[in-house]
Amino acid sequence: IEATTKYFLTQATAAAMILFASTTNAWLVGEWEIHQLSHPLATTTVMLALALKLGLAPVHFWLPEVLQGLELTTGLILSTWQKLAPFALMIQVAPTINSSLLVTIGLLSTLVGGWGGLNQTQLRKILAYSSIAHLGWMV
Repeated sequence: IEATTKYFLTQATAAAMILFASTTNAWLVGEWEIHQLSHPLATTTVMLALALKLGLAPVHFWLPEVLQGLELTTGLILSTWQKLAPFALMIQVAPTINSSLLVTIGLLSTLVGGWGGLNQTQLRKILAYSSIAHLGWMV
């Protein structure tokens, strides 16, 4: 129950951030389409929200704790299938933003994932940090 609650609150926060970014972009620019984000505040907010949904550093805090509380099969689904849609959206939104934000998130995720998994003794936490590192390489 604890892992489910943490996952729900984190994903709801990220969804609210995406809605906030879309509303902010519509207010400042006059365009509702999420693919045409042109204001820096809206693009940064969307990228941080998608990073939160994916579990990328610096907003990765929820992923090891949630995976530790799940069964291995459910954790496998959470680490793979649940990340396809936010990652696809990140790829679609990425050309409209400054690439230094993506490079920073990717590099930080790779470092945090690699260092975080070094001293772990629990399999699910090792897999969580591995997921963070691999997503950093993909970004």
